[in-house]
Amino acid sequence: MGGLFGVVKTVNCSKTLFYGTDYHSHLGTENGGLAVCGAKGFYHTIHSISQAQFKSRFVDDYKEMDGTLGIGAIDDDAPQPLIIRSKFGTFAIAATGQVSNKKALMAGLLDQCDSFSEMTLGGINTVELVAKLISRGSDIADGIVRMQEAIEGSICTLVMTADGIYAARDRYGRFPLTIGERIGGPGMAVATEASAFPNLGYQLRHFLGPGEIVFLSADGLKVLRPPRERRQVCAFLWIYTGYPASIYDGIGVEMARERCGRAIARNDDVEADFVTGIPDSGVGHAIGYAMESGIPFRRPLVKYTPGYGRSYTPPSQDIRDLVATMKLSAVREVIQGSRMIVCDDSIVRGTQLKNFTITKLWDNGAREIHVRPACPPLMYPCIFASSTRTFAELACRRAIRAIEGRDTDNVEGYLDRRSEEYRSMVEWIRRDLNVTSLKYLPIEDMIAAIGLPETELCLYCWRGR
Repeated sequence: MGGLFGVVKTVNCSKTLFYGTDYHSHLGTENGGLAVCGAKGFYHTIHSISQAQFKSRFVDDYKEMDGTLGIGAIDDDAPQPLIIRSKFGTFAIAATGQVSNKKALMAGLLDQCDSFSEMTLGGINTVELVAKLISRGSDIADGIVRMQEAIEGSICTLVMTADGIYAARDRYGRFPLTIGERIGGPGMAVATEASAFPNLGYQLRHFLGPGEIVFLSADGLKVLRPPRERRQVCAFLWIYTGYPASIYDGIGVEMARERCGRAIARNDDVEADFVTGIPDSGVGHAIGYAMESGIPFRRPLVKYTPGYGRSYTPPSQDIRDLVATMKLSAVREVIQGSRMIVCDDSIVRGTQLKNFTITKLWDNGAREIHVRPACPPLMYPCIFASSTRTFAELACRRAIRAIEGRDTDNVEGYLDRRSEEYRSMVEWIRRDLNVTSLKYLPIEDMIAAIGLPETELCLYCWRGR
C-alpha cells in the first residue's frame, strides 16, 4: 500500500517530516524518501529500507535538509519522491497505490514521443508516470483529476510546489488521506495514517473524501475539488493494514478489531485455556475475543519488535519467510500442554502461519490449536494495491485447485459459507495448516464490526467485485 506524509510550516519542517514519514514504516519495506522546498529550492533524498529501518537510513539526511514545505513516502513499488521540471514549474511528487494499466499508459505516452528517465526493476517508475499524466492537465488540480480518470487501480498523491502541497485521495477513497492542524500555532500536515499527528503536535481536522483535492499552504487549507459521491474504502485497512492507533473515515482501527474478535467469539463454542493473537495485527482481534468470551488472553508468541517489521509486506516470498521465522519467539512455559485459540487478521497465502507460527506452537508442546481469522477466506488478489498479485498465492485457491483437480473461475459455491464446497475448502486449509480447528469470520460480521455500510466498503478480495 505505502504511506505518504506532508507538512507545511513557517519554520524548517525537516524534523517533523522525518518523524511523520517514519510513522508509516508499517506500510512498506522497500523504499523511503523525503523532499523539501525552501529558500534554496527543492532537495530530495531516497534510500532503500529493505535492509535497514527508515530512521537509521534518514537520521543524518534530515538534519541537513532545510525547507518550510516537505513531503515523504514509504513504498514497496517506486523509489520516491521525485522532483519534476514541468510546464507548471518545478514540483516534487509522491504517490502510493497501484496502476494496473501502467503498460498501456506508458505505451500511449511513448507513442506521443514522451520518454521516461526513472526505471525501477527494469520497468518505469509509477510515480514518474503519475507525474507525466498530471502534467497534461491545464493546471495541477486538473491534471490530478485527469490522472485519476486515466488509471485503472488506485493512486493517492502529494504534489509539492514552491507555494504549497496538493493532496489528493484516490478516486473511490479506497485508501486514506487525512489532514492535521498544528496545535497552538500555524501549520498543516497531511498523512495516510492519522496516528502520525498527535505526537508531532497536530490534531486531526479532516478526512479527505474520494477523489477530493486540497491545497495546503501558509494560508491554510483550500478545497480545490470536492469529494465524489461514491466511496469504497478498503475493508482490509481495519482488519490488517492499518496501524492500531489510526482512524479512517471516523472509525478507529483498534476498536474495529476488537469488534471483529467479539463477533468471532459469539459464534464460537470451542473450549480453550487461553486466547492469543499473532503479533501485531492479530492482537486486537484476540483481545476482543477474550473480552467477549471471558477466556484469558496470553502471549505464547512474542514479537522481537526492534529488528523485524511485517512479514506480509515484503515483495519476495524468501524475505517474507525469513522475517516470519525470525520475528516471533515462542514462550514454552505458556504453550506447553495448552489448548489455545489463535486469532489472526487473515489467512492470505497461509505459508507463514503454517511453517513459522503453527510449527513453533506444536514444537513447544501445544495441546490444541484453534485458528480464528478475523475475515472471510481471501478469494481474489487485490487489484488496487501491491499486496497479493496472483490467484496462485491464495490459500483458498490452492484448496479449490486440490478439490476440483484444476483451476476454475466459477467459485460461487465456495463463497457461500453454508455450502458443502465452502466446508470442503475450509477443511482442506485446516489440514494443510495442521491445526485442530479453523473457523473464519463471516463477511456480514466483518462488515458490521467495521461499521460502514456495505456499499461504502471495497470487498473485492472476498467477492471479486
